[in-house]
Parts: sequence; C-alpha cells; structure tokens
Amino acid sequence: MSDITVPAMGESITEGTIFKWHVEEGQAVSQGDVLLELETDKVNLEISAEEDGVVEKILRKDGDTVQIGEVIGRMGTGGDAKPASAPAAKEEAPQAQQPSAPAAAPAQPASPAAAEPARSGEGEGYLAASPAARKLAREQGIDLDQVSSRDPKGRIYPDNVKNHGEAPAAPKAAAPAPQAAAPAAVSQPGKPAERTRMSRRRATIAKRLVEAQRTAAMLTTFNEVDMTAIMDIRKRRKDAFKEKHEIGLGFMSFFTKAVVGALKKFPHLNAEIDGEDIIVKKYYDIGIAVSAKEGLVVPVVRDADRLSFADIEREIATLAGKARSNTLALSELQGGTFTITNGGTFGSLLSTPILNAPQVGILGMHNIQLRPVAIDAERMENRPMMYIALSYDHRIVDGADAVRFLVTIKEMLEDPESLLLEG
Repeated sequence: MSDITVPAMGESITEGTIFKWHVEEGQAVSQGDVLLELETDKVNLEISAEEDGVVEKILRKDGDTVQIGEVIGRMGTGGDAKPASAPAAKEEAPQAQQPSAPAAAPAQPASPAAAEPARSGEGEGYLAASPAARKLAREQGIDLDQVSSRDPKGRIYPDNVKNHGEAPAAPKAAAPAPQAAAPAAVSQPGKPAERTRMSRRRATIAKRLVEAQRTAAMLTTFNEVDMTAIMDIRKRRKDAFKEKHEIGLGFMSFFTKAVVGALKKFPHLNAEIDGEDIIVKKYYDIGIAVSAKEGLVVPVVRDADRLSFADIEREIATLAGKARSNTLALSELQGGTFTITNGGTFGSLLSTPILNAPQVGILGMHNIQLRPVAIDAERMENRPMMYIALSYDHRIVDGADAVRFLVTIKEMLEDPESLLLEG
C-alpha cells in the first residue's frame, strides 16, 4: 500500500484545495492516470498515479483544504473494484427489509427506522417524530416545530422533547438567529438566486486586491497615445514579420518595449518595499495579465529587455495559451517586477488598474478609438487614440516621476523607432 500525498508546489504555497477527484474508491488505475485536480492560489495541478494499483481509500473529499505533504488517499497494488461495491450492497439491505417489519417500529423508538413507517401517508410538512415523542409533546404543551434534534435525518424522540421542556430558555439563546439570516436580504423571497462558493483562486485574487489597496498609497495618472505610427508599422510589416518569425506582430511587444525603456529612466517603478528598505531591481521581468477561466493570472516575460519584438510576441502567446489551458507552472507566475494589463481587449475605454503587490507600478492599456485630434491651430484629424493609465505606490514613487514615466511611454509609442534604442 502507498500514500497519495499533496506534492510540494513552490516556496510561497503551503496548502491547496481539492478541486475534484477523478477516481472513486475501489477503482483500478494505471501509472500516469490523473487521480485528482488540486487548486492552489495561482494554478491548478493534476496529481497522477505513480504506479498501477487500486484506489483503496479517499481520505479527503472535494472542497477540502489540504497541506503540503498531507496524506489524502491510499493506493493498493493488485485487486479490483469489487471490494468497494460490497459495502453498498450492505447499505441497501436494511431498506429492502423495512416493509417486512413495520410492527416492530413502535417498540423501538430509539431506532432511526422507527419513524419511517409513521411518515408514510403523511403530507410533505409532516414532522418525523416517534409516537412516544408526539404523546410527550402533547402532554407538556410543546410545539414539535420548536424541538431540535441531532438525528441526521431530523427525527424527534422523547429525549429531544424532554430536553426541550427542561430548557425553556433555549429559544432566547437563539436570539442571534436574525443576524444569521441577514444574508437573505441579498435576494428577495421568491426571486431566483444562486449561491456558489468562490474558487480558491478567486478568493485569493479578492484578498490580494483588497490587501494591495489597504497597504499601498495607490494613485493613478492618465494620458493618451496616438496609435497612428504603430498601426502604420503593423499594416506595412505584419505579413513579412509573420512569414519570418511565424508569429503575429501585436501591440503588446510595443508596449513591453516602451515599459522597459521607461523603467530604465525611472527605476523606482521597477522596485518594491521591504520594511523600511527599497529594493530596486536591475532586471526587467514584465508580468502580462491574462484573463483565464478561473480568474486573472499574470504570467511573467523574463528578461524582456533582452528580447526582440518577435521573442516577446512568441513568449506572450505561449504564456497566454498555457493560462487558458490551465497548464502554467508556478515558476511562470512568480517574481515579476512590473505588470501590464490590457482591458482594451474587452472594450474598456478607461480604468484604474490595481497594483500587483509587491510591485509598485502597473500600466493599463485600453480600447483604441477614432477621435478628433487637433494637429495644429487650424487642422483637426481623426486619429486612433488609446487612453493609458499608470497606477503606482506613492510611498516610493513621486507624482512627478509617475507622470513623466507615463509621458515617456507615450512618446516612445508615438515614435516607435525609439523603442529599438530605448527598449
């Protein structure tokens, strides 16, 4: 017999949630078969069988939070699924025997089966109480609706009625009930609503976003970019670029190059706070926010300053594909120095991005729209314009530097040739 354990998943991850078991107890599996899917704060991981065998025991169920190294199941070698089906046959036997022994039910009020015959022929609102319990309740003037029971199926027995009668103050102890019922105010009675539990990743995203707003002195500054030059380059060069590099020339490589160039001029936006120290990073690992099924993830393009436009486009395409197929490795999500997020892909015209802690800067891209622009005092032209936003941590980034950082990005994007020199 061998244990199924939660594997180590990186320095920053100590626990996960069992998202779904793909096998059942008694099921035979082969080496490499997926046993379960484990959800962590950042990615979902599949745990596979290390050898041929049979799943003998599942110790933790779907939705349970488990620790690294914890035993969550056991595997046996040889055998088949037959042993697992035997208990089910035993559980069905008492149900098949119930009709043959209805007379014995009143004589055994303590048996869970005793209340079952009494339920037959009653309406849906009928309480599952034994005859002795009903008689005692009538004698003491106790409403059975107010009697609590620890029976798994809610059946009421004489002891429950006695305990209720001996503790008349119990309803007062339940005074906090209105507070527990408060969530009902979210949806009106009779109105359709659905309550679902947050996935572990969604809960982590929520926690970190609130934490970022609580701990950082976050401000946002805005500007706009005339995308004419970049769109002209893409129009002229996209076919030759794709033929040579086998990847499309998108906007993200231009923005990544511009960000790297601006970070070199304003290094405090490529830093983080550690206590009372400022750690300025001399490398440029740029996080690219990607929307996946389970929520937003930010895979990292490593050493973006050393990559060509084609390298950046290829790396972003690979990481985005992994994000959407849920195959990102933890190492691909850790250690970014600055983040770019593109709400424009969903049609966003303007937004305020939230910092990806412990980073102190994030650039927001938005939708490109034709807008009238003053060329000079006499001329107006319709130009493809994009609003851009920089959220920054005012604790170490001064407002003047933040504004100039964004202006630098604007200037580089409007003069793309400068990206080859500055980026």
